[in-house]
Amino acid sequence: MTLRAGGVRPWVLQRLSALYMALFLLLAVPAAWLAEPLDFSTWHAMFTRPWFNVATTLFCLALLGHAWVGGRDILLDYVHPPGLRFALLGLLGLFLLSMLVWLLGILLPLMGGVA
Repeated sequence: MTLRAGGVRPWVLQRLSALYMALFLLLAVPAAWLAEPLDFSTWHAMFTRPWFNVATTLFCLALLGHAWVGGRDILLDYVHPPGLRFALLGLLGLFLLSMLVWLLGILLPLMGGVA
């Protein structure tokens, strides 16, 4: 089994992204829960830490990659007319791309990138 096989690369991406997201949530949720008080200034302080912001950005990228592979596999398995399949894959891609732009627009200014 090589990574060049048709379904192996998406399978590996799905598993690695799930692993990263699980580890991130196991660390981030208790850290957020233990932060007292949990208000805007606490959240803002958490997200202005570079390591937390980078970890959150990687989480978002892993989530979007995970969603792409899962959604693509579902559409390829269950939508049979080629035109409809292509249109739905395009809509899924546009939706996930718009989510990426939206998330980066939120996270990058907190990191000191784009104002």
